Amino acid sequence: METLQIADIKSALIKKEFPTVIMWNRLEGRPRKHDFNRALKAEVRDALWMITKQWQMGEFKADDAGSPVTAKIHIASSHLNQYKAAGHPEQNFEDNVPLEVKVEQKKIPFTRDQKKMNIDIRLQMGRYWLKLVANAGLDHGIEFIKKYKFELPPQDRMTDHIYAHPAVWQQYAAISGRSMDGYLLYQYITVPGNHAADDIVNSSPDKDVLNDLGSRFTEWFKKMYYQPEDEVNAWLPDRLEYSFECKAINAVQDKVLKADEYYQGHLDWYVFDEEENENHNSDRRANNFEDTTTFIPSHVEFDGMPNTRWWKFEDGKTNLGDIKPSTTDLSKLLLMEFGLIYANDWFLVPYTLPIGSLATIEGLTVKNNFGETTWIKAAEESGTATNAWSMFRMRSKKQDTLLLAPSAMKVHESDPLEEINLTRDEISNMVWGIETIIPSSIGKGDKGKEVAFRTRQYHEKIVQSGTPPTEVPYAAKISYLAMTDVPENWIPFVPVHIKDDNRETQLQRASLLRIIERDPMDPVKVKPLTSILREGLENTPNPSAYFIHEEEVSRMGLKVSQSFQRTRWINGEVFVWLGMKKKTGRGEGSSGLAFDQIKNVP
Repeated sequence: METLQIADIKSALIKKEFPTVIMWNRLEGRPRKHDFNRALKAEVRDALWMITKQWQMGEFKADDAGSPVTAKIHIASSHLNQYKAAGHPEQNFEDNVPLEVKVEQKKIPFTRDQKKMNIDIRLQMGRYWLKLVANAGLDHGIEFIKKYKFELPPQDRMTDHIYAHPAVWQQYAAISGRSMDGYLLYQYITVPGNHAADDIVNSSPDKDVLNDLGSRFTEWFKKMYYQPEDEVNAWLPDRLEYSFECKAINAVQDKVLKADEYYQGHLDWYVFDEEENENHNSDRRANNFEDTTTFIPSHVEFDGMPNTRWWKFEDGKTNLGDIKPSTTDLSKLLLMEFGLIYANDWFLVPYTLPIGSLATIEGLTVKNNFGETTWIKAAEESGTATNAWSMFRMRSKKQDTLLLAPSAMKVHESDPLEEINLTRDEISNMVWGIETIIPSSIGKGDKGKEVAFRTRQYHEKIVQSGTPPTEVPYAAKISYLAMTDVPENWIPFVPVHIKDDNRETQLQRASLLRIIERDPMDPVKVKPLTSILREGLENTPNPSAYFIHEEEVSRMGLKVSQSFQRTRWINGEVFVWLGMKKKTGRGEGSSGLAFDQIKNVP
C-alpha cells in the first residue's frame, strides 16, 4: 500500500487536487443496533473532539460575543387618566372597563321605524323580571304580562317585517298575549317619577317591594349589556370607523394618544399616535413614576424554536420548517429567519407595569461575562432612515415609549347581526350599500338577499289578491321602460357636492321606489333595514340625511359588520357589548340598473 504524501498541502487544498471531505454542514449517526440508549446518551470522552466537530460544523466562522449577565434599566411611566370619544366631552379614564368595550359600545336598537326589534332580548328581560317577582313571594306576574305584553298586529302592507318572514311570524304568534315585554317595563321605570308598581299595586308593602325590584332590574340590565349614556360613543358614521383619544396628564407634560382610524376589532399599540405637550400648570396631580431596576436578562422563548442544547430534541408541535411562503411573503420569510437563525440572540426584560400605563425607557445598560458594559439604544436610532419602524413603537417624537393598553386579551364574538358591503358601480356611476345580513325582529341576522325577496313577494301577493284592473291592450309593438328593478337590499349612494364647495363631493344615501305592477298605492321609498345604513332615519320627527366621505369607499369597496361581543376582565367581571368591524371589500360590482329601455310587447 502506497502512502499518500503531499508536498504542498496548502496549494493542494486551494486547487482541490485531492478529493476528500473536509467540512460537514450536517452530521447524522448510522446506528447498527435497534437499541438507541447508548447513542442518545451522547457520550463525550475527548474535549478536543468537540472542538473539531465545531470546526466541521462551521461554527468558528462567526464572530463570537459575550453573554449578558446583568442589566440595569431606568423607566419613567405615567398612567392614562382621561378619555374622549370623537367630538364628545372628556371624561375620567375607567380602569375597570376594557378599552374596546369603552370605545366600541353602541346602543342596542330596540325599535326600527317604530317597530319592535330584538324580541329575544325583550323576552329575556321579561323572564328575569317575572323571576324577580316570583322569588320575592309576590303574585303579580299575570298583571305585568297584561300591561307589558306582545301583541300580534293585523296583517297589512305595514307589517311586512312580521308576515313576510315565516320564522318571525311563528315567534310573534307564540309569544303574543303569553309573554312579557321586559324592555317596555325598563323604558317606563327609567323615566323620572315612574315606578314599577304603577297601575299594578297601590298599597304597601307590595308596592315598596316592587319598586325596590325595579331598581334591581335596571341595574341588572346595565350590567348585562354595556351601552353608552346619552349616545356618547366613538363611532363616526361618515367615516365608518371609531375615533377617540386618551390622555396621561401629569405635572411635567401631557401625553395624548390619538386613534383617529380604529376599525380592526382588536385595540392595541398600533392604533395610536402619540403627541406630547408641555404642561405649565403645576397644580395638576403628579401622575408620573420613575424606577431603576437591576435584573438578569433571560432568553426569549417560543414554541418551535431551535433548542440551544444539540443533544435535546425540539418540540414538534410547532414546525417552522413546514412554512411554505411565496416569493412575495416577506413577513413570513423574516419570521422564519428570526425563528431559525437568530432566536438565541434575543433577550427579555422582565418588568411589570400596571395596565393603562405609558412607559419610557430612559436608559438601559447591559454587562456581559467579559465585564464589558454596553449602553443599549433603540434599534431605529442606529440606522439612518428617517421613517424607521420598530415593534411596539407608536408614531411619536419619543421613540422609546411603550403603551400597555388596557385591552381585552380574548373576545368571543357572535354571528354578525348586520353586515353591509359598500361597492362602486362605475356603470351606473354610484355606490351601492348592499345589505348582506339584515337583523330580523326576533334578534337574529338573516340573509339580505332572502329578506328582500320575501318582502317583495309579500307585497306582490297582496296586490295580486286585490280586484284585478281592466286590461287595456297595447296598441304598439314596443313599450318604454324608464328604469329596471334592483333588489331591495341594494341601497344607492349618489355623489353630491359638499356644501359651499364646487369641486369636492361626498356620497349621500338615496332611495329607490318599490314599484309593483297594478299596485293601487303610491310607490314607497325603500329604506335600509340595517342600523349601519339607517343613520339619521330614527331621528324623530325629522329624519336627517346620511353622508359618507367618498375616499372611504375605494375601488376595492369595504365591508362593515356589527355583532355582539363578550369578554371577561381581570377582576372576573363579564362585559357584553355591540361592536363594529370594517374590512376590505371584494372589488367593484354591478347592480344591473339600467334606464330608458325599449321592450317588445308580448
